[in-house]
Amino acid sequence: MQILQSSKAVPKNEYSTEELIEAFPCRLPDGVKKNVLNLGVSKRHLVSSIPSSSNKETIMSAKELVDICLEVCQDTLEKADLSVKDVGYFIAAYDANPFLCPGLSHLLIRKLGFNPYIKHVNVQGMACVAFTKAFELAEDHLATHPHDHVLLCTSGVNSYWLINQLRRLKDVMGIREIRLIKNKSKQKMELRKWIATMEYFLFGDGVASCVMAREGDGLSVNKIVSVTNFRKNDIMAGYARIVALNEPFKFGFYSHLDKKLPRLGVEYTSLAIEKLLGKNAENIMKNAKKWAIHTGSKRILNLMAEHHRIQPEKLKESHEVLNEYGNLSGASLLFILEKIVSENKFSTGDMILMLGYGWGFSASAALLEFSETARMKR
Repeated sequence: MQILQSSKAVPKNEYSTEELIEAFPCRLPDGVKKNVLNLGVSKRHLVSSIPSSSNKETIMSAKELVDICLEVCQDTLEKADLSVKDVGYFIAAYDANPFLCPGLSHLLIRKLGFNPYIKHVNVQGMACVAFTKAFELAEDHLATHPHDHVLLCTSGVNSYWLINQLRRLKDVMGIREIRLIKNKSKQKMELRKWIATMEYFLFGDGVASCVMAREGDGLSVNKIVSVTNFRKNDIMAGYARIVALNEPFKFGFYSHLDKKLPRLGVEYTSLAIEKLLGKNAENIMKNAKKWAIHTGSKRILNLMAEHHRIQPEKLKESHEVLNEYGNLSGASLLFILEKIVSENKFSTGDMILMLGYGWGFSASAALLEFSETARMKR
């Protein structure tokens, strides 16, 4: 399977981390500010930056999400010299969407100009491994429809939910102070507030798209492997869920990040690599020209580099995407891939190892390879 072309797009509003700290609903202690700055994010693009102070029910608009997705999909097809008539399967991968139902693909197919009979699917709830899971769906389709093209749109627009957690927030305690709280209920609430704050400053908004075919000039996807819940309780290490409040039609959003997430990321990606590469793992990992690793955080990227013995130059695009855009969840890997391909020279046989990991708990690994003509344009 070949990636023929790709594009990316972000909301027009860009904010530095310092600007967002100043605009935060409450004053952040120095220790919490240090935690924020250590995430490795200097700026981000966001659909909306300021949490609402209103207590009233707010109907969130999907317009900006849809507009960004339209922009990136149309740009991908244009650069690939294709039209919607050339696409036989449309995949929309996302987590946050103002509409729980219908899904993002339903909102896009007619606006993109597809006929109402187009085969399409929504990949929702896969979080940071959504891109590689969509790869698997595309590969399955192309195996039975070898003359088709598949258009994939992966959204990392998360601020709809994450900003809402901060509504009317007062006081955020440092993690050391939280650990000293003896009242378990109060400790749990303060930890929840700290996690919501870290998520707000870590995640950015962005959308990426690519078009794939069975054959052609492009980056070749040789093999994809995923692993989920190696231990059944690992699913609780990170999650986002809807909670019911004690009022009619009122719901809340609850998310959790466990301190063992970095360790799980390393462990699960190791399992995925072992399955992907088998006996050739050590040789391929050593000779891979580049690594595209999901932008979990600066700490996680550093742990990945240390554990897998990755040279800094081979991982710099992942750090740059994290720094410039924040954690883009499922869209991060395509942002990194495009940056790798557009800023480096490759020869036939050069390989890229791609790793995704996150809530679920899941990890994925893919091996990509170049030929002389393989080149995704800017």
